[in-house]
Amino acid sequence: MQPDGPCPCGGDEVFGRCCLPLHLGERQAHTAEELMRSRYSAYVAGDADYLWRTWHPRTRPEDVAVGAVTWSRLEIVDQVGGGVDDDAGEVEFLAHHRAGVLHERSRFSRRAGRWFYVDGDISG
Repeated sequence: MQPDGPCPCGGDEVFGRCCLPLHLGERQAHTAEELMRSRYSAYVAGDADYLWRTWHPRTRPEDVAVGAVTWSRLEIVDQVGGGVDDDAGEVEFLAHHRAGVLHERSRFSRRAGRWFYVDGDISG
């Protein structure tokens, strides 16, 4: 992925000003949605380390696999909480790929001032 190319998360900024600074640890996500979008971009970019670091320690697996799916587009469907003043939030999204769509409602928690992915429910 090129820093001056479009960000996979669908944001208005290029990758180098949108999700890449989060992947590099230059800044933290301010909201649950921002973390969710950056995690989607990490799947697209194959950045398993970032995915592991942003997974809540209570629920994260030993290893995170990436690269098995070619992701094409992210669509945010709904969100509850997860704002700059919240400690928890949910983001429902559709992650499009060649074989179909992953529909998930993800739960996030803020711990020590940082957002983490906790888990999610996958639909149909």
